[in-house]
Amino acid sequence: MARTDVTFPAGDGTCAAWLYQASSAHSAGKQPIIVMAHGLGGVREMRLDAFAERFQAAGYACLVFDYRHFGASSGEPRQLLDIGRQLEDWTAAVAHARTIDGIDSARVVVWGTSFGGGHAIITAARDHRIAAAIVQCPFTDGLASTRAIPALTTAKLTALAVRDHVAALRGADPVRVATYGPPGSTALMSAPDAEPGIRAITPAGVQVPSEVAARFALQIVRHFPGRYARKVQCPILFVICESDTVAPAGPTRKYAAQAPRGEVTLTAAGHFDIYVGDDFERNVADQLAFLARHVPVPS
Repeated sequence: MARTDVTFPAGDGTCAAWLYQASSAHSAGKQPIIVMAHGLGGVREMRLDAFAERFQAAGYACLVFDYRHFGASSGEPRQLLDIGRQLEDWTAAVAHARTIDGIDSARVVVWGTSFGGGHAIITAARDHRIAAAIVQCPFTDGLASTRAIPALTTAKLTALAVRDHVAALRGADPVRVATYGPPGSTALMSAPDAEPGIRAITPAGVQVPSEVAARFALQIVRHFPGRYARKVQCPILFVICESDTVAPAGPTRKYAAQAPRGEVTLTAAGHFDIYVGDDFERNVADQLAFLARHVPVPS
């Protein structure tokens, strides 16, 4: 099935994306499209293709993009994770999706995972033309996620973040911090399942930088995308991992209950488990069932 490399304008640069055309078995009328992006420091190659291929086979087009400063997208310095800029990229991706030939501009779905799940909630809350949203293991509460990090690690991350902020003011190169590492390491994700989980979703031979500009650590604790759930007017599926070590399940369940048309799928799997193996199969089946109910393909 077809997958094309495309780019679209976003802010002061461009985002690189894969465009999956809907399967030829579903060719009656214009197609719905799912706009997809990854989480903290993630890029398309880290199992987003596995989800897009399943959606494509069911008749959905997919636009799977990298944020500016990451992957094949433009932006300097590299590995700059800025919440405002990433939300701009989501807005640009949705706008671009609506212009693609053969796409039904009234049936755009946003799909985000982990930190990108929070972005998808905000995007759906701001754009009432969004037809549906899927957020899996979503980051919803900055304070809860910060509390999940050991206090000593938080102190070290804050010190690096301040150094990086000062470096940015001086025009110096960024001070970087690891996105993941073993327990006890100075990394944004250092739970026992973080390092093996990231490695499990990164294909062999694909080199993905494992650091970001440390200033991002100053943004996390003040970021609460779950608060936007009550403003999401479209159907939204929350895939919640009850043993999530990165995005605690408790706050996400609270926010999901506030979404007017919210649905919840609970799984005992961990934050990284739902990308692979049997947990992935159950997860993607639930998502396809949600899509079939709310954004069916033309038949």
